[in-house]
Amino acid sequence: MNILLSVAFVLCWSSGFIGAKLGAGNASAITVLMWRFLPLAVVLVAVAFVMRSAWRGLTARDVTRQAVIGVLSQSGYLLSVYYAIQLGVSSGTTALIDGVQPLVAGALAGPLLGQYVSGRQWIGLGLGLSGVAVVTLADAAAGTGVAWWAYAVPLLGMLSLVAATFLESRSRSRVAPSVSLTVHCATSAVLFSVLALSTGAAAPPAESGFWVAVVWLVGLSTFGGYGLYWLILKRSGVTKVNTLMFLMAPVTAVWGAMAFGEPFGVQTALGLAVCLAAVVVVHRGGGPKDRKDTAVTAAPGEPEEEENRWTRAPGSA
Repeated sequence: MNILLSVAFVLCWSSGFIGAKLGAGNASAITVLMWRFLPLAVVLVAVAFVMRSAWRGLTARDVTRQAVIGVLSQSGYLLSVYYAIQLGVSSGTTALIDGVQPLVAGALAGPLLGQYVSGRQWIGLGLGLSGVAVVTLADAAAGTGVAWWAYAVPLLGMLSLVAATFLESRSRSRVAPSVSLTVHCATSAVLFSVLALSTGAAAPPAESGFWVAVVWLVGLSTFGGYGLYWLILKRSGVTKVNTLMFLMAPVTAVWGAMAFGEPFGVQTALGLAVCLAAVVVVHRGGGPKDRKDTAVTAAPGEPEEEENRWTRAPGSA
């Protein structure tokens, strides 16, 4: 895997949590999300009218399924991330709770769908959840005044992302990434606009910092993070992508500590190390070294290798 692409992907994806923190200082989560997706959706829909070939052969059911996936993987997930950060949960802790999604999805594939889950995967899941608990307790003990229930908010978002992963993986229709992105962003734009208008939160603040956060989120998080996700997925496969996903939490934690003075002590470092150990446990010895990951060329919705199909993360912070 190209090291420069990997570094850029980790930084761009992690930037979503930092951008959410920037936006939370100027407006409510609903306001930031509305203005993040509304202009983006207009551009993507306009492009879709010009490039119609990617939409040929899609049925209303296919588009509806993508809209539901968008509600789960973008709307529900991002609303929980932004709201948690608005409540005071550190960006690093939020990123860490989000980052265990591949482990949870892989483990749930066993009891829910009868897919084989190895003992190594269960050990990895246990380690990952333990690391989350350590970091969360460290964050809560830092004396930031965050309510205990606020830490459950990003957990709900992570579960929403897991649900989207299962729904997308069960699809048998080929849907181009450009189509998925357009439908997801348009759905999010409509939903967040309705929520913002109904709660009186649609008007953007006058502060320039708000628009800096919006441009940051659209450019770095959506186009950078989401675009590089698909590029690396195509080149190197879903296993390598999800391994990189576990680097988001430590990068975001360090970034948040440097930019916003968020707590980062020995206990936080220990929890992050445990989560990284979980990645090693899950991915070490995952198969023959000469076997190419079948997810490299799999389009969204196209059947994938059973070992990997339940660990794809379709959303972006």
